[in-house]
Amino acid sequence: MEQQQGFSALPQTLQELLEPYKTAGMIADEIGCSLSRVFQIGPYYLKMTPESAAIKLLAEKERLEWLQGRLPVPQVHFYGQDERFEYLLLSTVPGKLSCDRLFLSDLPALVRLLAEGLRQIHAIPIADCPFDMRLEQRLSRARSYVYSNRIADAPSWAFRSAEEARALYERLAQTQPPEDPVLTHGDYCLPNILIQSWRISGFIDLAQAGVADRYFDLALACRSLLYNFPEAEPLLPEFFQTYGISSVDREKLDYYRLLDELTEL
Repeated sequence: MEQQQGFSALPQTLQELLEPYKTAGMIADEIGCSLSRVFQIGPYYLKMTPESAAIKLLAEKERLEWLQGRLPVPQVHFYGQDERFEYLLLSTVPGKLSCDRLFLSDLPALVRLLAEGLRQIHAIPIADCPFDMRLEQRLSRARSYVYSNRIADAPSWAFRSAEEARALYERLAQTQPPEDPVLTHGDYCLPNILIQSWRISGFIDLAQAGVADRYFDLALACRSLLYNFPEAEPLLPEFFQTYGISSVDREKLDYYRLLDELTEL
C-alpha cells in the first residue's frame, strides 16, 4: 500500500486518530498467515481484513474488550468498516514474538514459557464468557467451509482435493471426543505470543478465543512450536509436564489439529 494513498483510503475517523503519525508511514507486518493486512503506525497496529473474510475483526474487537483485565492483550482504539474492509486499531504489546530466532538461545526456557502462557489462559473462569467455540461451532464452520467453493482457496499443502477435505470433515463429525471446556486462545501459535525479559508479555490475534476443549490450544501450540523450531521436538514432554498433563491424549491432539486445518482460512 502506497503510504499517502494508504492514509487517504482509511475511514475519516481513523485518519484523524492517526494524523500525528502520518509522516512515520505505515510499516507492513508480514508475519502470520491470516488474510488480515497489518501495519504498524506510531504506537498502534492497524489490522485491515476484507469484508469477505470468514473470521471477522469484529469478533476480535469483542473478545479483546472482554479480555481486558483478565489477560495481557492489546487495547482497542478504533473499530470500523466500509464496503471493502474492516479496520481494527490496537495498542502495541511490548516484547518480541515467541517465534523470534533469539529464543534459540534457550529453547527449554521458551517451551516452559509457552506452556505457562497456555496455563494462564486456561485458568480464566468461563462462567460468564459469551464466546462459544466448542465442537458444535467449529464443526459447523468446517462444514460450511468444505462444502462451499472456499475449499478451493485452501493452501496447496492442506488437501489434494475438495473430496479429501470433505471426507476428513465427515470423519471428524462422526468421531467427536468428549470436551473438557476452558477459555481457549483459539490460535495459540508462536507469532501470537509475545515475550519480554523471558516472561510472557502479551497475547494477540484472539478473534477465535472462546470456550472450547483445552486440546485445541495444545494441538496448535505443538504444531507451531515444531514448525518454528523443529529442534524443539525432544522438549515436548517438558511442555506438557509444565502445562500440567502427565498422560497426553495423542488422539485428541491429532483430532484438533486436523479440525483446525479444515478451517484455517
